[in-house]
Amino acid sequence: MTTTGLFQIALYLAVLLLLVKPLGSFMARVYRFQPLFGLDLALGPIEHLTYKLCGVRKDDEQNWKTYALSCLAFNLLGVLAVYVLQRVQTMLPLNPAAMSAVSPDSSFNTATSFATNTNWQGYVGESTMSYLTQMLGLTVQNFVSAATGMAVLAALIRGIARKTTDKLGSFWVDLTRSTLYILLPLSALLAIVLLWQGVPQTFSKYKTANVLQPSSYTTPHLDKDNTPVKDAKGNPVMDTVNVATQSIAVGPVASQIAIKQLGTNGGGFFNVNSAHPLENPTGLSNFLEVLAILLIPAALCYTFGLMVGDKRQGWTVLAAMVIIFLALVIPCVHFEQSGNPTLNALADQHETALQPGGNMEGKEARLGPINSAIWAVATTGASNGSVNSMHDSFTPLGGLCPLWMIQLSEVVFGGVGSGLYGMLIYVIVAVFIAGLMVGRTPEYLGKKIESYEMKMAAIIVLVPPALCLIGTAIACVSPAGLLGPSNPGIHGFSEMLYGMSSQGNNNGSAFAGLNANTPFYNLLGGILMLFSRYWIVVPTLAIAGSLARKKLIPASAGTLPTHTPLFVFLLVSTVILVGALTFLPALALGPIVEHLKLIGL
Repeated sequence: MTTTGLFQIALYLAVLLLLVKPLGSFMARVYRFQPLFGLDLALGPIEHLTYKLCGVRKDDEQNWKTYALSCLAFNLLGVLAVYVLQRVQTMLPLNPAAMSAVSPDSSFNTATSFATNTNWQGYVGESTMSYLTQMLGLTVQNFVSAATGMAVLAALIRGIARKTTDKLGSFWVDLTRSTLYILLPLSALLAIVLLWQGVPQTFSKYKTANVLQPSSYTTPHLDKDNTPVKDAKGNPVMDTVNVATQSIAVGPVASQIAIKQLGTNGGGFFNVNSAHPLENPTGLSNFLEVLAILLIPAALCYTFGLMVGDKRQGWTVLAAMVIIFLALVIPCVHFEQSGNPTLNALADQHETALQPGGNMEGKEARLGPINSAIWAVATTGASNGSVNSMHDSFTPLGGLCPLWMIQLSEVVFGGVGSGLYGMLIYVIVAVFIAGLMVGRTPEYLGKKIESYEMKMAAIIVLVPPALCLIGTAIACVSPAGLLGPSNPGIHGFSEMLYGMSSQGNNNGSAFAGLNANTPFYNLLGGILMLFSRYWIVVPTLAIAGSLARKKLIPASAGTLPTHTPLFVFLLVSTVILVGALTFLPALALGPIVEHLKLIGL
């Protein structure tokens, strides 16, 4: 690994960590209903109007069951709205390219994808979705699905911090404040910067440009029934097509890209996502977009520390996330800079450099392997799923790093809200394991961790891995599933494993070699995304409700400190151990054995 690679990783983390405290402090003020430096004066009337129109009382708090029902009902309506919008988009305005209605199975997959904050895209955005669908359907869900995760986190933090109560706040208030005071201002700021860097934001029709090198090709001549025409000798009649122009897709791009990154959504306007020069035109836009992916998840750790009254707890969780992130981003950059082992061996034999820039296959020439690898690990650490390169073209071990990052249940930063509440569940598991080792009832921040919390935690920890592996198994034994991979054998298995892991953990990225826009994969993926999101949300809120009802227990000599380097080690070990025990056999069948074949073992 080069010095440049280490410097870029260090610079990225330094800027990220410098922003944790100010943003984390601000978000804590949002959820504590404290003054927001004038922003509440400007946006307060909109907040109160929203409550009035929706019939919500700001001071009416909910227990965990009512909070969960509100969350599920709101997200179900989101799924329905996005599905219907896709099915009727051909009859609606803001469709200058005359996009037709999206198929039922693709509409279902996309609707569940964006409502669950997964943003898996089996479709080609610029040739499938109208401007109205992109804005009213997808961009709106980018905001509210992200705000849903933040609201659930706020409820869990209140459950930990409060005592002898069954109230966790109001889902509707948390959803509104997360959107209005955090996501909207940050997205507006980032969108303006992206506009400055060259990302389009327009309602005009697609542009036509003259190509630098006109070309021509032949194609069969078709009759009015689209049947190839043949001459008297039975030979096909061919037409010559001259290509001198190119259609350039544009649209309201900047607004969607900003919230796609800040909300850990990942759904791009264009098919190739942030590898597209109009989504990610410069080195500065690339840095800011990948920074935005982890910005809110990292800052929420500090928010957590403030809201529970012990900032050390937030720094402890953040330290565990950074350690695991470094453990995967450094080898990923190394393997992509090193290139393909087979080509390296040939280069040594012929005393030449076949890969002077590292593994450039599937990567944007403007970005290279370092920026591509950092992005890959960041986007899979968060439940983001955006890409600036094709993970399918990574080296086997380079591709293993983002794949395993997804399979760790995306708690290494994770999605906005969802990543931290997932990591806090691992904190509860780690505390419970430590309690078993010393033979005493485990406690976390003055609350006893008992059988009920552990049952719910077991569901949260085990459901996503089970969904990933079951989905992969179904794809491997189904004729329709076996038609998906574009590569045979080992790499084809990796493509299926990655696709099911991505949807089963609400990530949304893909190896890009899997043809997933089929009824089989659309339906299977949609089911995985729904179960993975909401079978986690409900047990998390159940834990919050249980903890909120408990009394605080004063710390004693036998209380395990949860803010020390020892606990960071225990937490990191718990996350890695669960991930390794669950997925190592599957990884051995995919990227690990593929690497061994490349080096001749």
